[in-house]
Amino acid sequence: MTRKTGDKAKAEDAHPGSFEARIRDQYARLPKSERKIADLILEFPGEVAAYSATELADLAGSSKAAVTRLIRRLGFKGYEQARRAAREAQNWGSPLYLIPRTQSSESGEVRLQNHIEQDMRSISKTFESLSANQLDQIVKAMWRAQRVFVLGYRNSHYLAGYLRSQMLQAREQVYLLPESGETLAEHLSEIGADDLFIVVGLRRRVKEIRLAIETAAIAGAKILYITDSTAGYPSNVTWTIHCAVRGDDLFDRYSGAISLLHYLAVALIDLSGDEGLGRLKDIERLHETLHDFD
Repeated sequence: MTRKTGDKAKAEDAHPGSFEARIRDQYARLPKSERKIADLILEFPGEVAAYSATELADLAGSSKAAVTRLIRRLGFKGYEQARRAAREAQNWGSPLYLIPRTQSSESGEVRLQNHIEQDMRSISKTFESLSANQLDQIVKAMWRAQRVFVLGYRNSHYLAGYLRSQMLQAREQVYLLPESGETLAEHLSEIGADDLFIVVGLRRRVKEIRLAIETAAIAGAKILYITDSTAGYPSNVTWTIHCAVRGDDLFDRYSGAISLLHYLAVALIDLSGDEGLGRLKDIERLHETLHDFD
């Protein structure tokens, strides 16, 4: 392995989340001209990615020379390296880097229409790269697997829970991970070649996802990774599906992911045939017996 040197090493070693921390470490020692720029960055860190050094200086009421001094004081080789760090944070999904400096002046009607259009684009973009053959293979694996383990953290945990509850209408032995008070080891120690491991890992992902995938791959399980474009295509995963998550708003959008999970659940019911229909009927009869619903 070759050692990284110079500017490339610094750029790759700078974690996106460390940008604000660098400013706070230096803040008390900053002269007034640089502090103006630091205040703007701390309030709207995404501005570094959006503007040139001259534009940033004008917005802060300071000078380009002050921007240059501040950037170097923070440990960056130059302004372009700092912009790359800010862009990485945007790609990673940090809401701080997605807050616009100027608030939207859209009317309620325009905002609502934009919201609908963005969700529609997310759904279309999610499915446009998928083939019917690929989806058929995944649904067959969902039906034929001895057990299905569905993993998700943070917002992805709710999506994983939705998929698991829908799959239970058609088949048994579907488990949601992680369960409260448990570690992954209790379940991943059992996973094997006859099982399917579904990982919902939309940004921002925790390190446990990578470790869980590695463990399941070593055990020989088939793996479906439902993620976004920032995750790439891990070589130890059977199928990777990228869901479109970005729009014009502060938070990521999950309409594409929900639509995909809905598609998979309905297709699973269809594939399960009489066996799945029989299970669904049994569940509905038990709902009535237990008076589950008003």
